[in-house]
Amino acid sequence: MKAGITMIAGIPKEIKNNENRVAITPAGVHALAKAGHTVLIEKDAGAGSGISDEEYCAAGALIEGTAAAVFAKSDIIVKVKEPLASEYDLFKEGQSLFTYLHLAPNPSLTNALLKKKIAGIAYETISPADGSLPLLSPMSEIAGRMAVQVGAELLQSFHGGEGVLLSGVPGVPAAEVVIIGGGNVGTNAIKLAVGLGAKVTVFDVNKRRLAYLDDIFFGRISTVLFSEYDLAAAVKKADLLIGAVLIPGAKAPKIVTEEMVKTMKKGSVIVDVAIDQGGSIATIDRATTHDNPFYEKYGVIHYSVANMPGAVPKTSTYALDGATLPYLLELVNKGVKNALLENAALLKGLNTYQGLVTCPAVAQSLGLDYTPAEKALAL
Repeated sequence: MKAGITMIAGIPKEIKNNENRVAITPAGVHALAKAGHTVLIEKDAGAGSGISDEEYCAAGALIEGTAAAVFAKSDIIVKVKEPLASEYDLFKEGQSLFTYLHLAPNPSLTNALLKKKIAGIAYETISPADGSLPLLSPMSEIAGRMAVQVGAELLQSFHGGEGVLLSGVPGVPAAEVVIIGGGNVGTNAIKLAVGLGAKVTVFDVNKRRLAYLDDIFFGRISTVLFSEYDLAAAVKKADLLIGAVLIPGAKAPKIVTEEMVKTMKKGSVIVDVAIDQGGSIATIDRATTHDNPFYEKYGVIHYSVANMPGAVPKTSTYALDGATLPYLLELVNKGVKNALLENAALLKGLNTYQGLVTCPAVAQSLGLDYTPAEKALAL
């Protein structure tokens, strides 16, 4: 750490529906405190993840009674999910924000960050030279596995599902699971679906990725290079359809059309993990919540909860902290601007800075002017 640089990191309690994750663990607090920084945590922020205020204090944190106090006193706000409208007025001009932002389908949050000149650093667009998404990966792994778990539950008849067991039984065929996208979400969905004995078909635009998936699953899945024609045929037969499409930082394309959904069997299920980025299924026009997670359209059950890993916070919080902490330490040890300039992967996470949009995919999705991050930091 450069001499003289100390920062105050604030961790407010998450307020999204049934969002029980928290942005830092006691181990993370200890690492920041040991480096000379102050960590402010809103009272009971970790309760949903089984972490008490006493544990945080023992690790070196200070507890604040309200989110307003945390925002007001902090140099950098560290969250799990994107701020909601009720938090916009809490931003302090020039503050830094480190969280999942998902700005492409969210003009109101983008405008709030621009208005307050927030340095908005998005977990989901941080990317090293190999093109990986290290801060998105742990939650993608969880969401992919949960997509199959949730889909299996919703296929049961008392939820309105068609009454199909994913694995089938001897003499009765297994369910048809169709997964669109073979990245982290898709791969983890495949793992669980194959493990449960389902018949799995995965679509992707990348032939090399499909070859990789065919190899690691020893030919136990069907891999199909994406075409609208082949997808339409697969969707029609699907018992469970999982949307796992990702274009980093950008709004998800609508891959599955309304006409395709109309051909699906009554009681079949769609789980769209891409809803954070606007969703990849034409008939999913809104994010749902853990309180009211699914709805029916054209006889098909649609599930589009935007914070799926929030349902398993004891797993998710620790997985997320393990991925974010090294980057957070860079930001506070070097100062935000220096850390961004010295780490190309971290720089790709910068979505807004001093009233400018610095992520090209966000600018394109929202029709806003784009300023390269390096140029914005030099102003």
